[in-house]
Amino acid sequence: MALTTRQVAKLCEPGRYGDGRGLYLQVTPTGARSWLLRYESGGRERAMGLGPADDFTLDEARERARKARQLLKDGIDPIDARKDELAKQTLEKTLAAAANVTFKECAEQYYKFHSRKWNNAKHSAQFLSTMKTYAYPVLGNMPVAAIGKALVLKAIEPIWYTKTETASRVRGRIEAVLDFAKTRGYRTGENPATWDGNLIHALPARNTIAKVEHHPALPFVELPVFMVQLAAREGIAARALELAILTASRTGEIIGSRWSEIDLDAKLWTIPAERMKAKKEHRVPLTGRPLELLKGLPREADFVFPGGRKGVPISNMAMAGVLKRMGRLEITVHGFRSTFRDWAAERTGYPNHVVEMALAHVIGNKVEAAYRRGDLFEKRRRLMTDWATYCGTPAVGKRDNVMPMRAL
Repeated sequence: MALTTRQVAKLCEPGRYGDGRGLYLQVTPTGARSWLLRYESGGRERAMGLGPADDFTLDEARERARKARQLLKDGIDPIDARKDELAKQTLEKTLAAAANVTFKECAEQYYKFHSRKWNNAKHSAQFLSTMKTYAYPVLGNMPVAAIGKALVLKAIEPIWYTKTETASRVRGRIEAVLDFAKTRGYRTGENPATWDGNLIHALPARNTIAKVEHHPALPFVELPVFMVQLAAREGIAARALELAILTASRTGEIIGSRWSEIDLDAKLWTIPAERMKAKKEHRVPLTGRPLELLKGLPREADFVFPGGRKGVPISNMAMAGVLKRMGRLEITVHGFRSTFRDWAAERTGYPNHVVEMALAHVIGNKVEAAYRRGDLFEKRRRLMTDWATYCGTPAVGKRDNVMPMRAL
């Protein structure tokens, strides 16, 4: 028999009280009272809650049950339909909230999320400074969901012809922020800041309007004499620069080096993937002067080249400071990698791929990279031994500065 309003008001004993056609008033042992619809769908019995009895009257519960049975008649499970509706409402709320997220807010989220993984402190600082200088004035207060190609061009085109390298980096950073926004659900569709197939048709390629600037490098014929001058200088930064040159390593790899990475007995320095530009572990052979240099350093701290404060290494400008004090403002620390590259190409017969692996460069050819899975360590050990020998032989540097009479 069907329930009455009076009965519903009085029923308080735990149990289920049927109203017919699958509708029940459910009373739990705790005294909670709610409406329940039992039905069969896909060969299994299901129970769907229709709300608390204190919030929905008997007539309202019957109406809810009637609508659920209508869905069943149409082949739709009412529980699944309700889940879909809730998901739709959640998405609409998310999109509505995303519509209010500005580019600046999204960029700051991106920076907070990724900056912890960046090894280069200079790159980290430049990200924020370039955003504030070039991107925020145009895009900062705009909803990130509303940014299109026209706005991206408005931000970078004014500096594309005068500060091409900076403009290119800004474009890449805007692209990264917009990709991040898409993964967070703040925007949909294609990224308007991508270069290939997009902005490449709106702006001239940077190499057609700006000369590619390389890091100023010391000619390799002058290096042996320079190394004598460097070895005569005292200080932890001078030793760091010396090791950077002898191992052809990047600044970040040197200043972040830890004693736990170095095995003096095995004559090996293993740089973990997270500290490498290519995010791949790199093994550096230690022979001759590099090994001697490391054995002569104190091991009182975790870092090989500790800074002034406990628990931190020397700054990324420490080695550049050594060059400045030596009066060599025309060259850079990174440029010594080019010095090594030029020496290997002009004075040795080592294959190009061996030299490239010594520099920890990514193999550009995917097919070649697939077949060359080793790191050619023994071949690189011989290469780096020859390099250390060259660096430590001043007479070679002096003789290379003399032009033979037959060349005149």
